[in-house]
Amino acid sequence: MQIFQTDLLCIGAGLAGERVAIEAAGSGFSVVCLSLVPARRSHSSAAQGGMQAALGNSAMGEGDCPDVHFADTVKGSDWGCDQEVARIFVENAPIAMRQMAFWGVPWNRVVPGEQTYYKGGKPFTAVEKKENEGLIHSRSFGGTAKWRTCYTSDGTGHSVLFALDNVAAQRGVQVHDKTEVISLIHDGESCMGAIVRCLKTGELRAYLARATLIASGGFGRIYRASTNAVINDGGAHIAALDTGVVPIGNPEAIQFHPTGIVPSDILVTEGCRGDGGTLLDVNQYRFMPDYEPEKAELASRDVVSRRMTEHMRKGLGVKSAYGDHLWLDIRHLGAHHINTNLREVKEICENFLGVDPISQLIPVRPTQHYCMAGVRTNKDGAVYGLKGLFSAGEAACWDMHGFNRLGGNSLSETVVAGMVVGAKVVEYLKGDDTTIKMSAVRDAYAKQQQRIRDLISGTHGRENVFALREAMHDALIKGAGIFRNGQDLTAAVESLKETLARARRAGLASNGVGANPELALALKIEGMVKLALCVTQGALMRTESRGAHTREDYPDRNDRDWLNRTLAYWVKDGDDLPTLRYEAATPSFELPPGERGYGGGKIIPMDTPPKTGKKSA
Repeated sequence: MQIFQTDLLCIGAGLAGERVAIEAAGSGFSVVCLSLVPARRSHSSAAQGGMQAALGNSAMGEGDCPDVHFADTVKGSDWGCDQEVARIFVENAPIAMRQMAFWGVPWNRVVPGEQTYYKGGKPFTAVEKKENEGLIHSRSFGGTAKWRTCYTSDGTGHSVLFALDNVAAQRGVQVHDKTEVISLIHDGESCMGAIVRCLKTGELRAYLARATLIASGGFGRIYRASTNAVINDGGAHIAALDTGVVPIGNPEAIQFHPTGIVPSDILVTEGCRGDGGTLLDVNQYRFMPDYEPEKAELASRDVVSRRMTEHMRKGLGVKSAYGDHLWLDIRHLGAHHINTNLREVKEICENFLGVDPISQLIPVRPTQHYCMAGVRTNKDGAVYGLKGLFSAGEAACWDMHGFNRLGGNSLSETVVAGMVVGAKVVEYLKGDDTTIKMSAVRDAYAKQQQRIRDLISGTHGRENVFALREAMHDALIKGAGIFRNGQDLTAAVESLKETLARARRAGLASNGVGANPELALALKIEGMVKLALCVTQGALMRTESRGAHTREDYPDRNDRDWLNRTLAYWVKDGDDLPTLRYEAATPSFELPPGERGYGGGKIIPMDTPPKTGKKSA
């Protein structure tokens, strides 16, 4: 058995993982980051639009402060977030953005004088103050009262990740790439590291650690159509869920982004609409103001995605060989703006669509994009159920996003949570004397060895893993898309239960040797279906509409019965369904539940008396 030992093991080397690693390494602790890909190819690099922080430097951000950012975040979450965590986030975001500048992020900066901006496709002039010259600029994003999204053209994730990776290297953080975690090492009480498969050789390794961090991003690839990279398939979530004691928080909270390009589903940033882009239908009519007069294209993502889907359901989508879509129009922004502030969008359109957005419309439709769901942690980033296990970034349900996150808040969360949780990890490492139980290490290692042998030999069957994945995809999109209802969710749950039974009989057609993608999927397929069941069962049980969770048969937001957070556990290996428990959405209300200011919909207040009388069967 090949064994590596370190103080902190980070599962994931994207922004959240490396930011926590930097904090720990800066305090003198040894750190190893595990990554499926080279660190600079982590999915964080694909983030385009920017990071929210209440700096108030620009003319359109004047008067902004953490209080306004807090209100936007809570409203965006549809009051589903932990308000204590949201407050921690908004207070630390300006500090984190300035720290990123110190570490080399080339933020776009304020240029004083009259500047032309766009809103709703129409130009207007704003005067940038001389005293703000050279300060970090901001752009508009959906669901915000002020322009506060700090950006580096439309390559923000790329810029910040490269800067952080340099700092991590300077501080001695080791990155072991082309490695995949397939199991956590634990005794039911404490986490002691992970069993890891080398993707080059297929060999197993044991990584032992005093503290372990899950920062592996989201699990959007359980859906067929997703803006996520293929590496975002939930491997670390599966390892956490398989412990039986770690829950997935709010699994039903899945965000669809309004502008995935058709047919590849690659994201084009919300910055397109923030900079003045508009959505058009088959008649090239701008329809969003009809639904959302105040915010139009810059309502929050859950609202815009719903409105787009409603509009296409009316027969006003553009017909194509790949299904209906709508148009994103940024032509009026002009060549100079597109070639500077939206240059990655231009390259994506040219390379994947053969479209020049300077003169042509971009085909778009809502596409799965983000998981508000994640490994449930407390405000310090400590995971429920296992001592020594932490989580940060999209992998975690921290929970500042509730049932819908605002654009720009998640990318900002990676470095803010990385800073905050990193400090708590350092406290833990300084105060804890971890005992590594070698019996637990040997047992975990042997169990994974046996799993691989069984898959190769076909001990439990020869179900095709790729067919199983397709069955999971079919069930999810039919039951747990943008609009949901009890009938479709029930059918999806039943279908996924059958797929889970088949997944337990998975086997390989190949020999499983070396860098074998079939084996990699086979090791995860049962866990991926379990995650899909957490999503669908959680959505079936939540009989209300909140944020990105929209029930057509329960259209009201029900604060009386459902102002809470779902916790999904997989208690035993043989279970067909997750065990769902619930906890209060927030320990206290700094901002009491109210109207979001967009999206409409009836609200059942907390103080509404329950209905009386005989319930229908």
